[in-house]
Amino acid sequence: MIDHGFACHGCGQQHGDVPFSFGSPAPAYWREDLEHDDRSVLEDEICIIQAQHYFVRARLVIPVLDADTDFEWGVWVSLSVANFRRMLDVWTTPGREQEPAYFGWLSTALPVYPVETLNLRTEVHTERVGTRPHVVLEPTDHPLAVEQRDGISTARVREIAGLLLHQG
Repeated sequence: MIDHGFACHGCGQQHGDVPFSFGSPAPAYWREDLEHDDRSVLEDEICIIQAQHYFVRARLVIPVLDADTDFEWGVWVSLSVANFRRMLDVWTTPGREQEPAYFGWLSTALPVYPVETLNLRTEVHTERVGTRPHVVLEPTDHPLAVEQRDGISTARVREIAGLLLHQG
C-alpha cells in the first residue's frame, strides 16, 4: 500500500504520512513552576509532583481495523506510591512483564474526545525491559474506552491527526 499522505480537514492542505501515535510530554497536572521544586521531577518515563503524586508514562494502544499497525496514545497514568515504588523496583528486572497490573488514573487530557479523558480508571501492564507499559481502560461507554475495545479506522486516525496538528 502506498501512502501519499492525507487531505487535512483542519486546513484543507495535503500532509505527509498519517501519524499513528501522539503523546504528551508531561502529565496534565505538571506546571512549569514545578521545575524548581525539589520535591518534583519530570523525566522521560516518570514524574513526581511535590512528593505526593506519582506518574508513569505508558502506551494506550488502539487497534486500527484497516491497517497493519495500531494507533498509540502516549499517556501518563498516576499510581499509588506503593505501586510506583514497586514499578521502579522491577524497572530493569528481566521478567517484569509477569508483574500483576497496577491500578491507575489516566492523567493525560486528550482533546479529540467530546468527554474529558482525565481520571479514567486504568490498569497499567508492565512490558519487558525496554518497552513502556501499556494501559487498558476500564470497559465503559467513554468514547476512548470504546475505541480501545472496538478499534478505529484509518479515517479516524486521519481525523485525529488533523485535529491535533492544528490545535492551539
